[in-house]
Amino acid sequence: MHTFPTQAVILAGGQGSRLRPYTDDRPKPMVEIPGTGTPIIGHQLAWLAAEGVTDAVVSCGHLAEVLQEWLDAAVLPLRVTTVVESEPLGRGGGLKYAAARLPDPEQPWYATNGDIWTRFSLREMAAFHAERDATATLALARPRIPWGAVETDAFGHITDFIESPPSPYLINAGVYVFSPAFTGMLPDLGDHERTTFPRLARERRLAGYPLPHGAYWRAIDTAKDLTEAAKELDGQ
Repeated sequence: MHTFPTQAVILAGGQGSRLRPYTDDRPKPMVEIPGTGTPIIGHQLAWLAAEGVTDAVVSCGHLAEVLQEWLDAAVLPLRVTTVVESEPLGRGGGLKYAAARLPDPEQPWYATNGDIWTRFSLREMAAFHAERDATATLALARPRIPWGAVETDAFGHITDFIESPPSPYLINAGVYVFSPAFTGMLPDLGDHERTTFPRLARERRLAGYPLPHGAYWRAIDTAKDLTEAAKELDGQ
């Protein structure tokens, strides 16, 4: 019987420069998905709570006070603590700083980037993580290529046009399951994706969980992503 994580970190400190002007007066996770009346982080907290999470630590940075004011005023489905880096620690350092505020350092935990809007079973991902005895597990997505693709035969004749095909490569979907030992492997300063993750991969302690077929996933990076998310919401 697996013990599913009940604690999570949300990394919500990014500048969101590619989402301007939406991020001129608010951090990226506070940008509202059109048509929902709720910022990205509101959707994330609801998803985490539905997956059994009772405590979340939100790592703030750019315009932190806007996010903290919203959290203070909102009716939240779980307990939320915020942390603000007094100086930039890098992605790995920031993750370690936030993880120090989790209520139980001896238990596994989830983490998610603050600009991800998704729905899939975190419990199934946690079971996958435990079955492989991994130290860290990354959710993997296969996004659609934003351009039309062209297929050719061996002789160079064009045989077909495919609009926005799925990428042949899996990407880091920005959602994670971490074992308790992972926290101590994070750098105090710097990027864990260039240090901790490669080390774990070499030691075969880093697992990749492909998102289930049909699971909704979108990274909100640009104004176009907001428009597309609203269209997909209408289509659901």
